[in-house]
Parts: sequence; structure tokens; C-alpha cells
Amino acid sequence: MAVQGFLRGLGGRLATDQSRSDSGTTRVITAADTQRRLELLDDFERAAMGWLWASDADGRLIYLSESAIDKLGMTSDEFLAQPLTSLFEPDPNNPDERSDRPFKFQLSMHNKLSDLTVRIIGSKASESKQSVWWSISGLPKLDANGDFLGYRGSAKDITIEYERKLVDSKLAEYDSLTGLANRHRMTKRLDATLGAYKAAKRSCALLMLDLDRFKQVNDTMGHQAGDEVLRLVAERLKRVIGDAGEIGRLGGDEFQVILPDFDDRGALGELAEKIINVVSQPYPIENKRAIIGTSVGVAIAPYDGIERDELVHSADLALYAAKNGGRGQFRFYSADLKDEAEERRLLMEDMREALASDQLELHYQPVVRTADNMVVCMEALMRWEHPERGFISPGTFIPMAEESNLINQLGEWALRQACKDALAWPDTVRVAVNVSALQFTNPNFPTVVTNALAQSQLDPTRLELELTESVFMGDSDTTEATFKTLKALGVRLALDDFGTGYSSLSYLRSAPFDKIKVDKSFVDSCTQKDQNSAKIIAAIIGLSNALGMETTVEGVEAFDQLDLVKSKGAIYIQGWIYSKALKQDVILERIGSGTFKIEPNGPDRFRSERRTVFRRIGVIHEDHRYEAVMRDLSITGSRIEGLVGVPLGTPLVLDLGGGQLVVCSVMRSQDSMIGVEFETPLVSDGAGGLCTRHRASPYALAAAGMPLASLPQGKYPLNLGGDGPKSKPQFMQVEISGPRGGS
Repeated sequence: MAVQGFLRGLGGRLATDQSRSDSGTTRVITAADTQRRLELLDDFERAAMGWLWASDADGRLIYLSESAIDKLGMTSDEFLAQPLTSLFEPDPNNPDERSDRPFKFQLSMHNKLSDLTVRIIGSKASESKQSVWWSISGLPKLDANGDFLGYRGSAKDITIEYERKLVDSKLAEYDSLTGLANRHRMTKRLDATLGAYKAAKRSCALLMLDLDRFKQVNDTMGHQAGDEVLRLVAERLKRVIGDAGEIGRLGGDEFQVILPDFDDRGALGELAEKIINVVSQPYPIENKRAIIGTSVGVAIAPYDGIERDELVHSADLALYAAKNGGRGQFRFYSADLKDEAEERRLLMEDMREALASDQLELHYQPVVRTADNMVVCMEALMRWEHPERGFISPGTFIPMAEESNLINQLGEWALRQACKDALAWPDTVRVAVNVSALQFTNPNFPTVVTNALAQSQLDPTRLELELTESVFMGDSDTTEATFKTLKALGVRLALDDFGTGYSSLSYLRSAPFDKIKVDKSFVDSCTQKDQNSAKIIAAIIGLSNALGMETTVEGVEAFDQLDLVKSKGAIYIQGWIYSKALKQDVILERIGSGTFKIEPNGPDRFRSERRTVFRRIGVIHEDHRYEAVMRDLSITGSRIEGLVGVPLGTPLVLDLGGGQLVVCSVMRSQDSMIGVEFETPLVSDGAGGLCTRHRASPYALAAAGMPLASLPQGKYPLNLGGDGPKSKPQFMQVEISGPRGGS
């Protein structure tokens, strides 16, 4: 028998031997005893209850039961004399294996092996599509001198049981619809990551996402289509994130991404924008196109929270801020974010009251013909001046109106008011009104348009409805019928924001548009080097001309932009170089003789916007901290008031709060005002503001003199130098009162 020959070869004598029992007596082991033991082992192997194995002192396999080798479909030569680590590998994701010590390390330390689950990775086993799992146990064999001779152990096939356990584990930790980690697994992973990273003082970013307009997909296309969209969203997120982090579906249309060792807010902003763009591409579902979007909230440990609950709460607040900012956006957490849910509820109540009490009004931005600077159209833009909150952006209240179905009432009011106002303009000037996708899909929408025209007596050809591609998300038959009804009325249709997001030439083929509008984002970068925006503008204008449509280029602010888009064939321009949005009474005053002509007026060159601010900051020079006021801010520099006698070239560090430290140099200095240039440009915070790419860790701030335990979440004041001696201040600090008028 194989096992008998093997054991004999290990040096066991089959004649007689002596063994000391637990009671201390010596018992003689006869050859018959040994023979019975060997026969029992042979029977054990043949019964397939398990197998025996052994290794030498170098970790090579020197024996394995023949029945085990036969079951694997291999030969002894393929298994014997091979290192154990080249034949077996443990499963790193085994939920029952708690050891942090690698398999190779355990073997090298001659540790006892107890029911260790391993996968066979021999040459033929690796070629097999199905994994073979064994449970192996082994004891180190020592000689009389205590020297290691190898392992003696047993093994058994547990493939069926283990794969069933893997399935059960996957069901417990993974979402069955998308295959992503579920809330339970993401919670465990985040706890483990933050716990380990806290000790190592490492960072971890957390992204919270939910889908915009997903409810509309479920309502209009059915839950089966909604499930398919969720599966496709998961696939797209996997492609974007790759191996950089773990993605989970928390439930419904909520997703979460854990990104270890990520704290670069510039890179995170770019990643969030990529996620938004990729997820917003249309989804082909049953010969239809589902169009959704997403909003992203970003929080980073340890800056925005050290424990899981803190970090998740911070990311949630950032997500609410992104949705309230107009959706399809990202936001970083900042300490001044409020409870957005409560803010949202209060603002919704105020919006209903605003609509009922005529707080809302329309302003109109001219569209100008470049050949003679004549106004040919005015786009109606909704404005809301809240009696307590002041101006509220349409990007904030329009999405809220869409979610509450108040958009139909709001849209009907805008149509009626715009038609009424346009009646007082010259007959050559049209009025353009933006139409939400929810308005357009309302079966009553054509009736609303008909009534607005009838009540105002406006010529239908003077009304232009601006639509985005999202109107194609609903039922195609209903959409086509609505187009036909509107064209029968004689109104004009314009495709807004063309070239962004998920533009498709099929829209131009199937829908009766009269105009295409080139999005402002292309104009902003059209004069920059290494940009394709100018080429894209030329291509859109050429396409529009070929299809017999008008083209309006939006967002032109400077003469270099105006000259470029005109050279690309632009005939109609809308932008600040001609005019911002105007109130109706201002328009009527300027019309005067019955014509409306505007000459372009603006800067020679377009530059990134410099924001006017009033922000109290710290200015650090050597071992002194001064208090000052930031008056304006751009990506590359700032104007600061409050310090007198600062020489040109002086290096400073600006403390913007929340761990944001900016290294800069003084480029201008006059009286109490200095102008500084940043060593590293700022990045977008997703909310129209700017922030530092990196932040000083609260651990580093604590090391500078502030105890870590006393640092409030998101606020890490700097205590430079502690209580030690300081040099004499070199600059005089002057007190600056509240904001000046116009700043």
C-alpha cells in the first residue's frame, strides 16, 4: 500500500517500538499494531473521507494520497517535490479566516495549520474554470534535536460546501441587482479603513451619490426599466472608479464610493465631474432612451470627520448641497453647511408663497444679430428676490419645483407672463421661454401654450420654446405627438445646451427644431490654448447651417471671444458683451423708437472670473499670525486688506480656515492693501467657489500646538509656536469693519 510504503520510508520500525502512555507506563508497540494502524490509514484514504500529505523541511510536498491526485486528474510528478505555496493559496476574502498572517509566513514559522481553506493552483488545476477548495491541517514534525523535518497533515475536499458559503456570503454582503457591495459591507469596510488609517494618520475620501430624475424613469418606463438602469449605472461606476476604491449600492438609487488615500480635492473634483458626465449619458432601454443624472457629495477623513458616522454625515450634507445647487453637480463638505433637508422644506414653502404673492418676475437677456447689432430675440429668465434671503438662484429653486411638481404651475406662469410682456416689444423681436422636461411631458402642455398665446394675442411665430435633450426621456410616441401639436400652433423650437452631456444627432433628425444653442462652456474656453472648443463651435454652426437651422452662441463676454465665434460663422450672439438680463421696464425705455439695437461692450480678453468677497482670514508670516480681510479671490491670487508695510516679494501663508493653508508671495502693496500670487492655484469647490487642492491634516495642526481631542469637526485652528517666545511683529495690523457697499 502506498501509505504503508511511505510511512516505512519515514523510518518507522515495523518490528517493535516503545511508547510512554499518559499514565507514565511504557507500552510495547508490536509489528501487528503498526500493521493495523497502516491498514486503517489505507482504509481511510480509500473511503475518500480525507487524504494524507507530508512536506520536507524546505516546504516541498513529498507525499499526497494517490486518491487525491487521481481526483484532481493529475500525476504524482506534477504534485510531488513542488513547494506548498505553488500548489495551494488561501482565499483572502474568506469571511471565516481571521488570521492576518500570510500563508507563506505561517509555513516559514512552522505554525500549526488547522482547517485552513486553500485553493488548488497546480498547473492543470489553474487551467480549470472551476476552483477546487481543500481544507488542510498539519503539524510540524521535529527530530530528537528539535530540528524541523516538515509537515505531516490531512486534507479533504470542501469545494461544494465552501462555494455554497461563498454564495451565502455574497448574498449577505453584495447587492443582488448590481453586484456592488451592499450597505452592510460598505459599513464594515469604512469602519475598518478609518480605524486603520486613524492610527497611520492617512486620509480617505467618501463619495455619496444619488440619481437625478430616476423616479421619472420608474414612473414612465416601469420598474423593470429602472432596475436595468441601476445595473448599467453600476457598470459605468466600475469603469470610472476601477481599482481606486470600492463602490456600494446602499439601496434605491443611492451609491457610495470609498477611496483610500485620497485627499487631493482637485483630483476628487475631476473624478466627481467624470462620474456625473458618464452617468448622465443616455441608457438604451427597450428601444427607448432613459436619461438620468447624478449629484455627488464629497467628504474626506480626517478633515471632515474621523469616525464613520461623522464622515457619512458630512458627505450626506455635501450631497444635499449639490442637489440643491441645481443637480448634476458635486460639492465638498464644508463646516458651514446647514441641515439641507430642513432648509429645503422651508424654501419650498416660501416658493409656493412667492408664486401666489407675485414675488417672482421675469428678466430678459437679448439675443443680438452680429451683422447690425439688432436684437432679434429675448430669453425669459426667472428671478426670485426673497424678502429675507435675498436673491435665490434659479439653479436652486427650479430643481425643487420639478421634484414637487410645482414646475407645471411655475412654467405656466412664465409662459403667460412672457407672452404678455413680448406683446409690448417690436414685432421683429421674439421671446424665448425655457421648458422643463416635466412640463413638456405633461399631456396638458400644448393646451397651456395655446391658452398663453390666446390670452396675450401674441403671434405664435414670436414664441420660442427652449428644450433640452431630457425631453426625449419619456415615451417617444407622446413626445412626437407633442412636437407635432406645437409646430401646428406655429411656435418655434430651440435645442438648448447643445454639445454638452448627452447630445445626439438623432434629435436633430427626428425633432422639428428651428434653432440650436451652443453652450457657454465651449465659449469660456474657446480662446485658450490646447482647447478644441473653437473647433466644436465651428462644427455645430456648420451642422446647423446644413440643416437649415439658426445657431445662437451663448455666454460671450469679451471681444476676443466675440471675434473668434464670428470668425467661425456665428450670426446670433447672447452674452454679457451685449447685455445682461433686463427688467421689462428697462427694455421698454431702451426700445424707444420701435427698434432695439445694442453695441457690444466688454473687456478685450476673457479671463477667469475674479470673485468679489469679504472674508476674514489669517495671514501668517514667520511666527506671527495677523487678522485680515480678503477682498477678492481668483484661482491664482487675491487682494487682501488689513496689513500695512508689507514689502514686495514677502512670502506669506494664508489661513482660509478648515485646514486650508495657501502659500503665496506679495506682488503689490499699497497702504493697507496687498495683492498676492498663490504658489499653487486653487481648484473649484463644485459650488461656484474656490478651495485649496490639499488641506493641512488636523494631526499636523495638533502637532503645531492644538490638542487633537479639542479640534472640532471640520474646524482646525492653527496655534503656531505654542506659548514659546516670538519675534517682534514686522507689519502693522489695522481693523477692517464690515463689507463696503458694492463689494
